[in-house]
Amino acid sequence: MDRCQEIKAHVRMEERYEGLSLMFGDNKRLKGEILQAVDDVKKETGQTPFVFDKISNDRPDIQCIYIEFHDDVHREGGEFFEKVLKKLKIDHCESDI
Repeated sequence: MDRCQEIKAHVRMEERYEGLSLMFGDNKRLKGEILQAVDDVKKETGQTPFVFDKISNDRPDIQCIYIEFHDDVHREGGEFFEKVLKKLKIDHCESDI
């Protein structure tokens, strides 16, 4: 299966803000892979983005991990996102947001 169908990535960038959401449905294995990739990249880069999960009890299709950088003046978050996506073997992001 195409990895981008398993984990749907969405990037949002605004002035001094960058966010990456990784939607994984209700697959606990995928959630673990995402969290491990984020932890690995945090150790590699020394960056500490805000990471949280959005869990919906009534909509398992929108289970998601969010990674956000607030007040990112130098746009260092983009490189962090690229490293996470590469570790997860995701080669493109969704563009429907």
